[in-house]
Amino acid sequence: MEITVQWIRTSWTKRSRGGEPAALRNAAPIGFPVSRVPPSSAQVVRMSESDGFEPRAEEKPFREVALSLRNERDRLRVLARVDPLFGLPPRPRRPPAVRLLPGQWVRWQLNYRFSSAAGVRDWSYWLDTFNAAYGPVAPDVFLSEPTVLVNECGPVR
Repeated sequence: MEITVQWIRTSWTKRSRGGEPAALRNAAPIGFPVSRVPPSSAQVVRMSESDGFEPRAEEKPFREVALSLRNERDRLRVLARVDPLFGLPPRPRRPPAVRLLPGQWVRWQLNYRFSSAAGVRDWSYWLDTFNAAYGPVAPDVFLSEPTVLVNECGPVR
C-alpha cells in the first residue's frame, strides 16, 4: 500500500515573535501539493526566518524523517518522534500512535524552543508538521482537512 509523507519545518528566532514578521511566519503553509518522490521517501519542505519563510523542498528517505511508520495488517501505524530531545516544551505524556485505514491521513504537529548553551544567541523555534497518508492520494490531499489531527504544540515562551 502506498504511503505519502510530507514533513514541513518552519524555523524562526525571537525577531519573528511579534508584528509583521510574526504575521509572515503565521501565514506559512502547513500543507503543500504532493510532489512525486521515490517510494519510501518523503517530501521535505523547510521555511525559515532567514529566507523570508520561502519554501525550500527536497526529498529524504523515511528513515531520516522523525516519524515512525509501520504497516499493521490493514492499517498504517504513525507516531511522530520528539527529535531532538533537548528542546522545550517538555512532553511527559505523549499521545498514542495513530492507526490509519486506507484513504485516511494524519497531520501531526510539534513545536520546540532552543537556547544556546552559553545563552549568547537568541532563542530559536521550530514547528514540525508531519502529513502522512495511507493509500493512493490526490496531489492536493494535504491542502484539505486531515482525517486525524494531533497537536502536540506546547508553550514555548
